[in-house]
Amino acid sequence: MRGKKVKIKKTIELPEEVILSLRTDENEFIKEMKRTMAVKYFKNKKLSIGQSAELAEMSEEDFIKYLGRNNISIFRFDDLNEVKEDVDNA
Repeated sequence: MRGKKVKIKKTIELPEEVILSLRTDENEFIKEMKRTMAVKYFKNKKLSIGQSAELAEMSEEDFIKYLGRNNISIFRFDDLNEVKEDVDNA
């Protein structure tokens, strides 16, 4: 579900050495920033998988794979009791 897009334009100033050290261009840097923020908001339970995928400009499937490559679980259980409760309710 792709919703209406809001365009936010801000200027971020970075030392040139940072971009040079990362060996990337500004478009790649912005893409990685979006993915990093999407992961952060997903991990903090502020965005769903779908919303995070949209922020990262990825399909849900690709975002889930991206999470896996970064050792981040898509399951959101805070403790073992929640897992047991879900299994019992299945």
